[in-house]
Amino acid sequence: MPPRISLPVRLRAQSAPSSACSALRAFSTTPANYATTKEQRRRQQDPYAQAQARARKQANISRQAVLREQRKQELGDPVRGITTPFVKSFDTGLPEQAKTTDADLSKKTADPKKTPDGPAATSESYLNHFLKRDEVMEQLEVSERMAAPSQVADDLSPDARDQTSHKRLKTKAEVDQQSANAAIAIQRIVSLSNANSKDRTRVNIQRCIDTFGRHQTDKALPPRATAAGVTAAARAPQADSRGGPDTGSSEVQAAILTARIRTLADFLETRGKNDKVNKRNLRLLVHKRQKLLKYLRKKERGGPRWQNLIEKLGLTEGTWKGEISL
Repeated sequence: MPPRISLPVRLRAQSAPSSACSALRAFSTTPANYATTKEQRRRQQDPYAQAQARARKQANISRQAVLREQRKQELGDPVRGITTPFVKSFDTGLPEQAKTTDADLSKKTADPKKTPDGPAATSESYLNHFLKRDEVMEQLEVSERMAAPSQVADDLSPDARDQTSHKRLKTKAEVDQQSANAAIAIQRIVSLSNANSKDRTRVNIQRCIDTFGRHQTDKALPPRATAAGVTAAARAPQADSRGGPDTGSSEVQAAILTARIRTLADFLETRGKNDKVNKRNLRLLVHKRQKLLKYLRKKERGGPRWQNLIEKLGLTEGTWKGEISL
């Protein structure tokens, strides 16, 4: 047996950690039985306690998934938001129609199951080709008067009819039928139901200006609330006068962007799934609208103008709050 040689022991503290000691103590000398408490060892050995722990874990995971889905629904779609009647009317360019009740159906038709006809061009507020309803009705009357013949066959006597048979004069019923057909053709031409996407976008922009412009909302909505501790100063009457329609306020621009975003989103869902350029354009429009909404909310302090905008356009917190990632 070789002799044991004792190494010198130094009582003073070492100035630097020893690499040899750290290499030798790479494992723990504490037994596993003493690493945990008695209660933890009991839970590891009890199958009922393990089943309870797994059940609690699954309940927490499912609850977190429900909360995530709930928060996502509260934020809403950052692109579309909530589809309101005003936003849905962007697809046709026509103002939203009131819902037809059973009483209205019974008044118009004998059969309650029969739905009434769609909106006619003469009753639409916005028409195609930059025309107005009054202009179309006026020109139809002028055209009917100019196209009417000087005399009809009904006004002639039987002898005169025989003498002028080679000229083939039209009867009054034929003239009226021809005028009615011409009026129907003009109404179909100027109707937005037969317009293309560019014409509908132009009409939607005009509708947004007429709906959210300050020249219209100033008459119905109260002014924004003043800051705390600040009294509202009296404004001069000439300060509220406008030189024309309001086309540049934040609410008008946000409404126009919403119409363009909906048109572009519908295109990307159907025909432009691989259109990377328009996907980038959609992202830019959404972020631009977010910036406008943040500014408007801060400026109006959540007042009537802000509430009117988000209610009609169906804008949720997901369209302006936080970071939008498409």
